[in-house]
Amino acid sequence: MIHIKSHNTGIKSVQLFSVIGMILLGFHSSFAQQITLEESQKAALKHSNAIKNGLLTIEKSEAFKKEMVANYFPNVEASAIGLYAPNDLISPIEGILPYGIDNLYNASATATEVIYAGGKIRSSNALADIQLETSQIRAEQAVDSVLVVTENKFWQLVQLQEQQKVIETNEAYLDELLKQQQDLLEAGLIAKNQLLQVKVNRSELLLNKSKLENMRKLALLDFSLYVGVAYARDMVADANFENIAPPELKYPEPDLDLNGNSNYMLLEKSITASSLQTKMAKADLLPSFAVGVSAQEFGSVDSSISSQFTGLAFGTLSIPISDWWGSGKQKVKQERIQEEITQNNRKDGIDQLKLAITQSWYDLVNAHEQVTYALENKQLAEENLKVNRDNYDSGLSGLTDLLDAQAMAQNAQSNLINAYTNFENKEITFLYRTDQLVAPSLESLKE
Repeated sequence: MIHIKSHNTGIKSVQLFSVIGMILLGFHSSFAQQITLEESQKAALKHSNAIKNGLLTIEKSEAFKKEMVANYFPNVEASAIGLYAPNDLISPIEGILPYGIDNLYNASATATEVIYAGGKIRSSNALADIQLETSQIRAEQAVDSVLVVTENKFWQLVQLQEQQKVIETNEAYLDELLKQQQDLLEAGLIAKNQLLQVKVNRSELLLNKSKLENMRKLALLDFSLYVGVAYARDMVADANFENIAPPELKYPEPDLDLNGNSNYMLLEKSITASSLQTKMAKADLLPSFAVGVSAQEFGSVDSSISSQFTGLAFGTLSIPISDWWGSGKQKVKQERIQEEITQNNRKDGIDQLKLAITQSWYDLVNAHEQVTYALENKQLAEENLKVNRDNYDSGLSGLTDLLDAQAMAQNAQSNLINAYTNFENKEITFLYRTDQLVAPSLESLKE
């Protein structure tokens, strides 16, 4: 059922609430199941694969960060090899090797520590941090997106349900008018074409009723699949309309300060990441130096040769000379160009964000004005219908005028429902673009 809660914002707002309260009545008596917006959002957050993938991406980024941190520590490798030959690897040597050797083994362990690699390790770890932070931002955006889409689908259901009520109300009106026309025709007071006029209008209304029911079923299936609840033809979106006061009284006009805006943060992260990519490409042109230790043991099992153990320390210096004019130089050039492209994209992205925020604000203001105009139009259309009915009953106007007035009133009722649900959608879009959505933390969604 749709409940209306008014706020003390003037006579117009009070009228708006009272009239909408009379029009937008729920279908709880006609449906067995009800689901609220809050229940829908909770179910969608739990069901969404986009959110699950966002959380998995964070885990992946955390693993990548640990992988990069491991580059700070020595790289340790161990290997072993064993050889055996039935006919001896080394034949017997009189006085030196009387029995020959049919097997050999070698075991070694090496530890290498990179001392300098042109800053590549440091840049790689910084890039891993950026990737993790980006993954967290995108996961939070996925949560916001699910809330927005769920609410849009919810209000679509409400819109179709309330349009059904308008159809049913006008169907009852035409049924009553049709009965009156049949009585008048039987009494010989009207021509048959007047009865047919009402029947034509009623048939058209019933056609729209059938189309609307099919649209509601499809919207309900779409809603159920997205939210993750069992589809049931008798389910109804149980709406609770609140806060339709002018947006100026609820929200400050956006000042286009993008600090804290998630999309702006992603743009900034892209700049940092691109700069790090350039540094890593430059690092490939610089010398790298590493030190290490190695230990080896060589011998043969069950032979006259005893095993030998050898330990050593070493250092390596690598200078990529050919890269100074070859592929390495070109890679640095590519990264610098990409960094400039990223800077230009950032500027365009900031402009688009500011435009989108401003547009969402004016869309919200306009949506509220449309509700006000739709309410006024509905009141006038209903008054016009009443006057035309009185005139028709008094013989002062014809049936065509009455049917036109009825169609006008029906259209005005539909427009009010459309205007109200449009306001709800514009409001959630404004909150989304200005990062004012109230969303659960990512940690709570992991449970």
